[in-house]
Amino acid sequence: MSQLDQLKHNDDNLYKIRHSAEHILSQAVENLYPDKTIRVMGPATDDGFYMDVETIGDFKLSDSNFPEIEAEMQKIIKSNLPIIRKKITMEEACDLFTNNPYKIEWLDSIKDRGEIITIYSTGNQYTDLCAGPHVNYTSKIKAFKLLSIAGAYWHGDEKNKMLTRIYGTAFENKDDLETHLNNLEEIKKRDHRKLGKELDLYSTNQLTGAGLILWHPKLATSRNVLETFWREEHIRRGYQLVFTPHIAGMDMFVKTRHYTKYINSMFPVMLHQNIEGESKNDYTTDEQLKPMNCPNHVQVFKSSPRSYRELPFRMGELGTVYRYEKAGVLHGMTRVRGFTQDDSHIFCTPEQAINEVQEIIKLTKYIYEDIFGFQKFQAYLSTRPEKYLGSVDMWEFAQNSLIKAMESEKLKYKVDEGGGAFYGPKIDFKIKDSIGREWQMGTIQFDFNLPTYSESSEKDVDDFWKLKTFKDKYKTKKNLAKYIKQMGRGLDAKFVDKDGKEKPVVMIHRVVLGSLERFFGVIIEHFAGAFPTWLSPVQVKLIPITDAQHEFANKVLADLKAGGIRVEIDDRPEKMQAKIRDAQMQKIPYMLIIGAREVKANTVAVRQRDGQDLGAIPISEFITKIKEQVTKKSLNLIK
Repeated sequence: MSQLDQLKHNDDNLYKIRHSAEHILSQAVENLYPDKTIRVMGPATDDGFYMDVETIGDFKLSDSNFPEIEAEMQKIIKSNLPIIRKKITMEEACDLFTNNPYKIEWLDSIKDRGEIITIYSTGNQYTDLCAGPHVNYTSKIKAFKLLSIAGAYWHGDEKNKMLTRIYGTAFENKDDLETHLNNLEEIKKRDHRKLGKELDLYSTNQLTGAGLILWHPKLATSRNVLETFWREEHIRRGYQLVFTPHIAGMDMFVKTRHYTKYINSMFPVMLHQNIEGESKNDYTTDEQLKPMNCPNHVQVFKSSPRSYRELPFRMGELGTVYRYEKAGVLHGMTRVRGFTQDDSHIFCTPEQAINEVQEIIKLTKYIYEDIFGFQKFQAYLSTRPEKYLGSVDMWEFAQNSLIKAMESEKLKYKVDEGGGAFYGPKIDFKIKDSIGREWQMGTIQFDFNLPTYSESSEKDVDDFWKLKTFKDKYKTKKNLAKYIKQMGRGLDAKFVDKDGKEKPVVMIHRVVLGSLERFFGVIIEHFAGAFPTWLSPVQVKLIPITDAQHEFANKVLADLKAGGIRVEIDDRPEKMQAKIRDAQMQKIPYMLIIGAREVKANTVAVRQRDGQDLGAIPISEFITKIKEQVTKKSLNLIK
């Protein structure tokens, strides 16, 4: 359950305040610009509220309008107007909002759902269609602030009209508001898009393609370090690592039913021309960018008969996948179209499932807490949804396995009732970063869909017939039905048990980091760009004070490189303080200052990026200390 859902569920006062502040914002805009705007809608959010409005003609709203709008909001608040709820009929509602096409569309959807229609009135000045809840009087809004303005498509669909969206926030008191605004300033400083440019970490551009990340040498170095750690840790824990292609045959996603469930987030099929010499068989020759790694991992498992003696079979891959995210939701590294997942799948017997989930939890806690210092993270158990695959018994077995594993590991969890995927229950992990923001990270997921084979149904045919790709390809429903029934459903992964009989294998999906792109976006902000020493692209900057120390500095450079330390030398003809400042701005953990005294004593003067001066240290001692830090993956600098 999201923070916002929790607020709604608890009928929380903060939710009422924010929802009411949005109504007051809408009223203020209508009061100020009655012939220039059409109100649309706006909800409370996890950390505030927003309101969408259509502007008419050449009129535009911008943040320059905020002082005027906020003053009008304050006038409404100080009037201490009652906010009154009233149930009305559909006919009354249509009469009331007859000139607002957005409200009429909303009323149509309410009618389809058979819901009660309610309106809220602010005194006798303003009325809006709303389900509530709200505070009783406008004066209950004690602290609010308008924050930003942006464009937003109606229903989030880029085919619809572009609206103007005003974001704001509200709190129960001014102190809480001030704390939040200060936090927003800190968030701006830590924004990975800003730091990515300042620290030369990554970039995107339209020629490469929207939502596709170019990893610059520095961040690529950090990624290589993390990948090496990931591979070594997984091999140590009994995983077998694989590579699979970036594209896959369309038929595989038909068999797994990813097409009917995820068609809107999959890139279009790359129509395969009849390549000379390619053999004809029962499968199509259409291929496309893969949106997930799991079907190919099943194919690896199925590539030879599997005995119970081989289970659990733990398979891992840093696999790149592609999903078509709408342009409006792309955001730096944290929302992209091409990304690499630390994807692993475990094939096991039912008896092994609890232990395997326990081991995943142990690995997850180790990486989050010990390696990256995320001391606060929350587990969520997502249970059987209304529509699901498999039997109730299978779901009960899987959910109980997840619960027993969490309880055995003393992992506290919350229940997201009905939040599981259609193919199995899951545990989601959300971490809190250094400034308290929550991020979705790892997942442990049972799957009853991929590894199990069943015959196609008429409903399957109906589902595929709705998709233009298949209508265009097969022309008639009869042709499509033949193909879909030939494909069947699921990939039929089995193992031979002790009794010599084939049995369905239990399949567990899991990621710990999620996607590397998103994970790096998160930790750039978590560490404010100052990675721990073991992960820093440059760990040491050598700063000779004058040209006379260059020869000695290059000898130190060679010694550090021989010790496996990532080091650079700043031999520019700049002042020492300027070089130190530049190194600090680049978040380099250590600066080694070398002057005549250090050359004579065969030492280096060590300065940390936090400004602490450790004084002169023998070179060999410094190398020992920093290597120990790297080996232990310490989060702190040398003490």
